[in-house]
Amino acid sequence: MIQVKNYVLGNWTAGAGSETTLYNALTGDVIGETSSAGLDYNQILTYGREVGGKALRKMTFQERGRMLKSLALYLMDKKESYYALSSLTGATRVDSWIDIEGGIGNVFANASLRKQFPDLPYYVDGTAAPLSKNGTFIGHHIMVPKRGVAVHINAFNFPIWGMLEKIAVNLMAGVPAIVKPSEFTCFLTELMVKDIIDSKILPEGSLQLVCGLGRGIIDHVDTEDVVTFTGSAHTGKVLKGLPQFSEKSIPFNLEADSLNATVLGKHAVPGTVEFDLFIKETTKEITIKAGQKCTAVRRIIVPENLVDEVQKQIAGRLATTKVGDPSLEGVRMGALATQTQVERVRQNVLELAKSQEIVYGDVNHVDVVGNCANGAFFSPILFVNNDPFNKTDVHTIEAFGPVATVMPYKDIDEAIELARMGKGSLVSSIVTPDNQEATDYVVGAASMHGRILVLNKDCAKESTGHGSPMPLLTHGGPGRAGGGEEMGGKRGVLHYMQRTAIQGHPTTITHITQQFQVGAEMPEANPHVFRKHFEQLVVGETVFTHKHTVSDADIVNFANVSGDNFYAHMDATSLEGTIFERRVAHGYFVLSKAAGLFVDPKKGPVLLNYGIEEARFTKPVYPGATIGVRFTVKEKVDQEKRSEVDIAKGIVKFLVDVFDETGETVAIATILTMVRKLDQTK
Repeated sequence: MIQVKNYVLGNWTAGAGSETTLYNALTGDVIGETSSAGLDYNQILTYGREVGGKALRKMTFQERGRMLKSLALYLMDKKESYYALSSLTGATRVDSWIDIEGGIGNVFANASLRKQFPDLPYYVDGTAAPLSKNGTFIGHHIMVPKRGVAVHINAFNFPIWGMLEKIAVNLMAGVPAIVKPSEFTCFLTELMVKDIIDSKILPEGSLQLVCGLGRGIIDHVDTEDVVTFTGSAHTGKVLKGLPQFSEKSIPFNLEADSLNATVLGKHAVPGTVEFDLFIKETTKEITIKAGQKCTAVRRIIVPENLVDEVQKQIAGRLATTKVGDPSLEGVRMGALATQTQVERVRQNVLELAKSQEIVYGDVNHVDVVGNCANGAFFSPILFVNNDPFNKTDVHTIEAFGPVATVMPYKDIDEAIELARMGKGSLVSSIVTPDNQEATDYVVGAASMHGRILVLNKDCAKESTGHGSPMPLLTHGGPGRAGGGEEMGGKRGVLHYMQRTAIQGHPTTITHITQQFQVGAEMPEANPHVFRKHFEQLVVGETVFTHKHTVSDADIVNFANVSGDNFYAHMDATSLEGTIFERRVAHGYFVLSKAAGLFVDPKKGPVLLNYGIEEARFTKPVYPGATIGVRFTVKEKVDQEKRSEVDIAKGIVKFLVDVFDETGETVAIATILTMVRKLDQTK
């Protein structure tokens, strides 16, 4: 029998006594015990803030992103050991794949977000706001890591994904985590955390683990901490209502189980690819993870004339689904996580059966493959509710297992209303080949759903399905679903940061943000910026070019080269009623000529120019106008070497400000260049 321990204050430690007995969900055998009794949570939170937080805040976003990438690669190499232990939670290989490789993939995805952040420990948000007439006083926003800890209280159904999808975000933000998995499946979380700690990839103190009941874990949270909870809506709302959250304005992100709905569109009739997709995907949602997913389909909303056909087809597929030991060939559905869950699901099914009819499954029996007589198995249950606007238990009671209800609708407005009767869901889906039907449903249902999948034959091959939240999209939902958001790419990272407005002179704001602000000092570059390596460039330094007077010949020649013979450039007789006084130079000629003015052509540290951002033409340039360029280092972003033979380099953004003889800007753009580093070892 194993003793599942806690990792706190830099050590693995067992709690006092035995709070929870751990079972093999397949056989019912006791496999171990765990406890967190006696842990000093005040000390644990302080350790995270002062040890882990301090180390993470010293790292830039680029360094944190590379850290996460290294961690994901390390964990992927060890995945088979997680699969082996995951089977004890009742999971099939597919169930475990979602949990294990889905979780690790989430870390990879968040690591890639480093490309959207500066090479700084903090984030520069948005653009500057002019606050004065002469431009000597501006405002901006920066976002810095909260100097607290992220306390993650997770559910039993995804012991790996539930941890990784949350810590990947807070670690990217520069905030340490304390993870409290469900005590029932914590043995799998513990195995992965042991590997993470042994890898020494994360700074000490940036990840702590509490495996027991965790009583008292949020008693000592403070203003700069963040708490997340995944689990039942009732428990989550009780925790969210504790006084410390309102008194100290502590963010509480609640992601609760919800009564998610899938809709069969009226155009997805039997015989269409979409109808077959609907039956297949809905059956999968009932059986994957034995229905123990916060995103699982609970309500199946179909046109009233197709209720019988849909229930028959889903029941037929459920009848061929083998339930039992996932190690045996052909088994497609495993056990629930615990016998406690079996009893909870049974009680909720019996309650639902008072107002609707069971058309498939047996609340007291399921045929099981393998030596699993004492396992936590439960039959898939399919209900039909013939009057869902009046028999409303289906919209309020959730059986957190392989249970779903078919119900009819007359038109798309009724389908929307039924979906909304869940009072807030993590996800909904509609399967239809008709884009207008899809649009009507999405617009009508979106305000009560965190995510909506639109499925048809065109996206089916690559669709991740109804039940799969993606790391670069938000996960959460309004109302019953908790009102929170997590993941969501950059949005999720910023949840762990404090946005602060800063005000001052453009030169000062440039220094703080490490992004050039208009009106800041522009020291002349010497030598030319194209002669400098990445490390030698300073934000704000500027090349002031020589001038060029635009001629009619320039316009004609550019038209001949580019093929752009737009009338405003080539036909002076067609300008009546336009904004132009006479034929005007091509905007792209102005930018091209600007490149000829600012480029230093000799071979040097600049490797290539690979893009233009935010290009605008702000004033017409007529023949006879004289243009010059202010070419300024706007921002620098570090890049890691991809291999030993790769060139060490960074990305430099240059502001191209083209002005005329009056000093007014006529065109402005940002170009992106790759610049070699002086130190080729980094």
